[in-house]
Amino acid sequence: MVLYLISMETKIFDLKKDSKRILFIIIAALLMAVNIKTFVQAGNLLPGGATGLTLLIQRIFKLFFDLDIPYSPINILLNAVPAFIGFKFIGKKFTIYSCLMILLVGLFADMIPAYTITDDVLLVSVFGGIINGAAISICLSVESTSGGTDFIAIYMSEKKHVDSWNFVLGINAVILSVAGLLFGWDKALYSIIFQYASTQMIHILFQHYQKETLLIVTKQPELVCGIIDSMCHHGATIIKAEGSHEHKETSIVYSVVGKDQYISIVRAIKREEPNAFINTIDTESLTGRFFQKKTE
Repeated sequence: MVLYLISMETKIFDLKKDSKRILFIIIAALLMAVNIKTFVQAGNLLPGGATGLTLLIQRIFKLFFDLDIPYSPINILLNAVPAFIGFKFIGKKFTIYSCLMILLVGLFADMIPAYTITDDVLLVSVFGGIINGAAISICLSVESTSGGTDFIAIYMSEKKHVDSWNFVLGINAVILSVAGLLFGWDKALYSIIFQYASTQMIHILFQHYQKETLLIVTKQPELVCGIIDSMCHHGATIIKAEGSHEHKETSIVYSVVGKDQYISIVRAIKREEPNAFINTIDTESLTGRFFQKKTE
């Protein structure tokens, strides 16, 4: 059914590429569900986003009504609006695969029995957050997400050309503060540690929306600009300069590229122009025209 929807929306189904995406999504969903049933539930944590709200609602029903309600229906309902945002503003294929991820996490979470690995809440918070971030990063690497606030993060990143995961961390901190009022501050604060570890893991593993500024001193600026354009479709600015030591004319090529691209670009430039002097600078924000591959 999912493959049928994909082919209807895009008219193209790449068997090798899309099979790989589905495999990675299954792995990520299983990893996230295992994390929920071990680290998250063992520490009584709330991981933030739609997943955290789902667990919060489950605990409210258990505490006040003594009812065990399933994970999947609540999680699907909470993801309805973010999924609509993804479908309309990010990409249809991206949203369909993200919905597959949401369904699989719910299915696995309902099937997998709870198991306590450790009772140390700090260890649970740190390592549970790391595993959660790794699962989300696997999804993002194949252009899908685990739903909820991740849809918002991707939407903001594509609109503003900045990495917005720390902003989402702030939203989740507010949600967890509300949980702290209901269930006690110790678990809420540990949940914020969990969310922080998850966010930092995403920063390390997924660098698509992070930017690097390249300043390249070279005597072959046209060659360098050609390499940048051919590898990532970004333009560059050539600045005429003079070396202070030899007082010979040279050029500085200025360009901004994705952090996930710059290592391969630098290697290609050094291979073709070994004498080039290259300085890379982390770019915090960017305005103006910048080529970003559209999410399917």
